Amino acid sequence: MDKLFFIKKRFSPHGGGENYMNTLISRLKNDYEITVFSSEWAPAEGVVFEKVPVSNMWSFLSAATFNENACKMVGKARSHCTISFERTTCQDIYRAGEGCHAEWLEIRSRIEPFLKRLSFTINPLHILLLDLEKRLFSDTGLIIANSKMVKDNIIKHYAVPSEKISIIYNGVDLSRFSPENKVRWRGEIRKGLAIPEDSKVLLFVGSGFKRKGLKTFIDSLSLIRLDNVKVLVIGKGDTGEYKAAAKRYGVHDKVIFLNPQKEIERFYAAADLFVLPTLYDPFSNATLEAMAAGIPVITTGNNGASELIEDGLEGFTMDDPLDSRVLAEKIKLALDDTAIMGERARARAERFSIEKAAGEFAGIIKKVAPT
Repeated sequence: MDKLFFIKKRFSPHGGGENYMNTLISRLKNDYEITVFSSEWAPAEGVVFEKVPVSNMWSFLSAATFNENACKMVGKARSHCTISFERTTCQDIYRAGEGCHAEWLEIRSRIEPFLKRLSFTINPLHILLLDLEKRLFSDTGLIIANSKMVKDNIIKHYAVPSEKISIIYNGVDLSRFSPENKVRWRGEIRKGLAIPEDSKVLLFVGSGFKRKGLKTFIDSLSLIRLDNVKVLVIGKGDTGEYKAAAKRYGVHDKVIFLNPQKEIERFYAAADLFVLPTLYDPFSNATLEAMAAGIPVITTGNNGASELIEDGLEGFTMDDPLDSRVLAEKIKLALDDTAIMGERARARAERFSIEKAAGEFAGIIKKVAPT
């Protein structure tokens, strides 16, 4: 049986990227012998795992040693096709799920103070990631981007020929994230958080609050001036700065901060509108999950998932992720029409199931490594 190698630094059956990879592997494991090279994993049926040693002393060493050791192991074992979900330099197919680091640094350089911008040029992690990107985008035969935005970023910074890059949007579990969940969990979640049933609930889901635009979101709340609005912030990060901002703007009684939630679908069910004014997101899975749950979305053009949203139909897209005034206006517009926009959002999401995304990826792999 032909062999396929996958490279993924950490593999767990519960993460968004891992769920996508699991679905992909399940489509391939009857035709190929599957080996995953990883530093951490949870067992999966029909998959062989090989442990990749890494140094966790510093983040740049972790990334460097993972690439070096994974490539050594892949080179010794030999496969018909190697697919990497990480910034590595020894694959036949690379899925650019983390986007383009050069673009992210360019965006940050527009908003960070001088000394922070200067640090980008001497920080070992940034130097390493840019070097890895340059090498992998040059040497990898086929690149999978999860949005047109990411494809354009790669071409812009690394002059990669367009024909080397295919676009496969992320997919969503349409049964797990469904408007039907509102009947099951809307009342229960709201009651548990002491949110009145007639309140309008705005939901923010994402870790890395600064990059995801939480400050802009909180700034916008002071401009909305609606008494019946509550905000749920779900994600991992230091909330101190954002709690202080909410208090400074007099909206601290409107914002509820929660840790990451394993059953996040329950909280989509409790929400009326999803808001993610992100500075940069190759493709926010949470955006597509919200749409599948029947919730309209407000996000930015720096989110690859915005390509699935027609402005004013399934939600709204902001040009400037820092413009809290525009965000406030779009929130008020969306709250006037959440039911119809939510129906459109669900209809749009139904075109992007996780099975469809995995099927498209599996088709590409089979062209590269025919059985």
